[in-house]
Amino acid sequence: MRYLILIILLLLFDSFIFQTFVPLAESWSTALQYITTIIYWLFPIALLGLMVLAGKREQKILTLSQFIIFRATIMIAYISKLLVAVVLAINGLIYLISMLIARLIGEEVPYDSSWWMLRIAFTIGLFIFSVLLYGMLRNRYRYKVFREVVEIPGLPESLKGFKIVQISDIHAGSLTDKAGIQKGIDLINNEAADLVCFTGDLVNNVAAEMDGFITIFKQIKSTHGTYSVLGNHDYGDYVRWPDKASRMLNFKQIIEVHRALGWELLLNENRKITVKGSEVAIIGVENYSAHPRFSRYGDMEKAVIGLGKADLKLLLSHDPSHWDDDVRKNYKDIDLMMSGHTHGGQFGIEMGRIKWSPVSHYYKQWIGLYREGAQYLYVNRGFGFLGYPGRVGILPEITVLELC
Repeated sequence: MRYLILIILLLLFDSFIFQTFVPLAESWSTALQYITTIIYWLFPIALLGLMVLAGKREQKILTLSQFIIFRATIMIAYISKLLVAVVLAINGLIYLISMLIARLIGEEVPYDSSWWMLRIAFTIGLFIFSVLLYGMLRNRYRYKVFREVVEIPGLPESLKGFKIVQISDIHAGSLTDKAGIQKGIDLINNEAADLVCFTGDLVNNVAAEMDGFITIFKQIKSTHGTYSVLGNHDYGDYVRWPDKASRMLNFKQIIEVHRALGWELLLNENRKITVKGSEVAIIGVENYSAHPRFSRYGDMEKAVIGLGKADLKLLLSHDPSHWDDDVRKNYKDIDLMMSGHTHGGQFGIEMGRIKWSPVSHYYKQWIGLYREGAQYLYVNRGFGFLGYPGRVGILPEITVLELC
């Protein structure tokens, strides 16, 4: 019954949008009108097909990759139609207000721009649909190497030129193209890094998402190994588990996946490595967020136990809000903190110094390198994606940080 109500509402919505579109097509050829009508109504039909196919992926009607693209294309179409409806609603509201004012003062309604507003509305809808479709088909595995030179005060000569490669937010449950992923792995290994750091969200929800991907991510190499931490998605908090034991089993499996990858997972703890006679401390804290909607398992006091002095102190912490909320206030000896979590919003603008994304209104530090005094924070744009299976303007990132 709920599906039936939803279908009826969507069909009414589609009919409304289509009827507003008809006047724009009056001057078109009959053939073009027929083609446009068929294309338009294919999406509601596809949505009905999606509801049927959703429970039959196990029967190989569609591969997982095909299903994700199919589902996302329908989602993008309805987002575009919703934007059209919003513009039309604004136009209707303006017209209504103009009509009421005109009647109050006894004049004719002065506002009549319905034709132009229709064109504007459908132009916006078509543009958004095209951009999101391009971002999904072209940019999901279009990895980009972002390089930064980080000038750390008092850094020993032996550590100058030390190269760190950072990746974050793999979200294995969203990945389907191993060939595409391999391109990213090759870019990482081509850097011949001294150290690789992974800053959380290996999966979307469950450890099983890494099945089939361990071999490919295990290829990541560096002189001093790979160190990792957990992100908010790695705890299974977004799954309705039948009992606590199932949740704990999944968490143990997540830890085992890190071990299988050959990564040193830091759970509120630290390690020291020696580089050309200098000591580098790597601190890994569990998920710590200043935002109440996200879990907080991080314990910095525990993470620095026995740390003592070091020539360089690196902190891996998934959520960048940890920096202002705790690190800058209480741990001023941390030279560089590396985070992820924001994905750069997966949608935004990067043109030189001009950087914007919806997520920038929620996170003060949301993308790239930040400095306060002698301390640095780097926020990685993410290796994978979540929700919308694509990226627009904000490409998946491999970070290369060279210290000097």
